[in-house]
Amino acid sequence: MIPHGKDRYRVKMGEMYPVEEIPGSFYPSHEGVDFYHHYKKDIKMFAQMGFKTFRTSIAWARLFPNGDELIPNEEGVQFYIDMFSECQKYGIEPLVTLCHFDVPMGLVYKFDSWKSREMIDCFTRYAKVCFERFDGLVKYWLTFNEINILLHSPFSGAGLAFKEGENKTKSMYQAAHHQLVASSIATKIGHEVNKENRIGCMLAGGQFYPYSSNPEDIWLAINKERENLMFIDVQVQGEYPYYAKRTFKEKGIELDITPEDLSVLKDHTVDFVSFSFYQSRTVTVDPNAEVVEGNVIKSVKNPYLASSDWGWQIDPLGLRISMNNLYTRYKKPLFIVENGLGAVDVIEEDGSINDDYRIDYLREHIKAMKEAVEDGVELLGYTSWGCIDVVSASTGEMSKRYGFIYVNRDDEGNGDFKRIKKKSFDWYKKVIESNGEIL
Repeated sequence: MIPHGKDRYRVKMGEMYPVEEIPGSFYPSHEGVDFYHHYKKDIKMFAQMGFKTFRTSIAWARLFPNGDELIPNEEGVQFYIDMFSECQKYGIEPLVTLCHFDVPMGLVYKFDSWKSREMIDCFTRYAKVCFERFDGLVKYWLTFNEINILLHSPFSGAGLAFKEGENKTKSMYQAAHHQLVASSIATKIGHEVNKENRIGCMLAGGQFYPYSSNPEDIWLAINKERENLMFIDVQVQGEYPYYAKRTFKEKGIELDITPEDLSVLKDHTVDFVSFSFYQSRTVTVDPNAEVVEGNVIKSVKNPYLASSDWGWQIDPLGLRISMNNLYTRYKKPLFIVENGLGAVDVIEEDGSINDDYRIDYLREHIKAMKEAVEDGVELLGYTSWGCIDVVSASTGEMSKRYGFIYVNRDDEGNGDFKRIKKKSFDWYKKVIESNGEIL
């Protein structure tokens, strides 16, 4: 329900209530790259690269079209059984996200999405079906993709749209609390279904730097970091951090949190911490500082960093810094599940796609990752974003490409979905073969 074009931002920010299709708009995610009909070929290409793991997601609405059904759609269940079995055929371990910016619209209309406690039962029923029906096919799970993004992009992050006069801040934090409870119950269910299951949380990562040595800049960076990490604190440590009470007080909100909620949060924490890393961010109290483009989490321009074509500041050392800080804070294994460069790829006359810029980006970040492991960080794995071109979540563009495999589709939905290997395909194959020694 998020269109491409001029209305995309206001829909993502929850400014359209109720959320309805906009006449004449193109909705790129409705077909995406048509993985549904191409998954066998795509997974075969992943196997050719030597993938040991494939990060993917289950579409909640494919199993429960309205979201509140009691019995899943068997055709949807069978699709995922077939897809995960295809991975298994090639020795590829799926890493599966239960909720990746994905709420059935029936639940948005019926319950106002995650603002309602009713969502917890709907989600955990869905999670139980996933754990039970895909048992033996999937071992590694993530509950919510980039759970902190709902503070920055409420509709795409959690299906939230706001009525006129509504206290948006309270609604977002209440929705986040309901997701946290649902995540803990899902973690409980996953461990009960199979004690070998490993269940993680996911953060939209990216270190916050103070722009200067001004103590106010340093304190602002600390608070921006806390804003993003609060939900991971809960999922890992089983309780709201000490600073949350003041945060809620200063924002003038009082959440509906029951004793039962606190108990389930405490008793069912995650096994590992996953995160995305595309860029670091710099903050300052100076209102005149230059702000750069770069997704929904704002940053001022860091003079020491180069930027992508979309204004995302490139910071390989920031990945090492983030890994060390997260591991120090949580003392849980880490899993880097998104890292990559969005760029315009050009098909040459001979049919080749020479994406050396992507290779350079990934090479430097993999070097930084290896350094963090040498530092002593426990790392379960690394999956780049993405293995194949997909619609950009931030802009809705196909022209902002990330994959090792090009998909013939444009921003207006034209194209035959043909798959083409980029130069980075063969490069990454060598990286995997050498376990990161040949970069």
